[in-house]
Amino acid sequence: MAPRQTKAPVNRSLRIAEQIRRDLAELIPKEVRDPRASLVTLTAVELTPDYAHAKVFFTTLLDDPEGARAALSDQAGWLHSLLFKRLHIHTVPTLHFVHDDSVKRGVGLSRLIDEANAQRAKD
Repeated sequence: MAPRQTKAPVNRSLRIAEQIRRDLAELIPKEVRDPRASLVTLTAVELTPDYAHAKVFFTTLLDDPEGARAALSDQAGWLHSLLFKRLHIHTVPTLHFVHDDSVKRGVGLSRLIDEANAQRAKD
């Protein structure tokens, strides 16, 4: 008989990822003094199954997402230690910051759709 699989680990992983996102969203404006990391919005956190690593996806209103990533990565160790004090889990993941360009792509696609609709209306 095959072992019964439950959704509990997946749900727990999602809850922890969301808690990390909320905590980091609160900590970054207070703790990261680098101006390149200002105006950063965290969009998602993805955890590895063993909770050892977390990809933290962010967007920024500044024109330098690579600079924001570098600033956040420079402070990743400090943010990790602050998360360790807040989270009550055995393993607090190592943070890896990744620029999320889906908003920019979405705006571009919306613009293309609007142009296509305008062209269709002309014809």
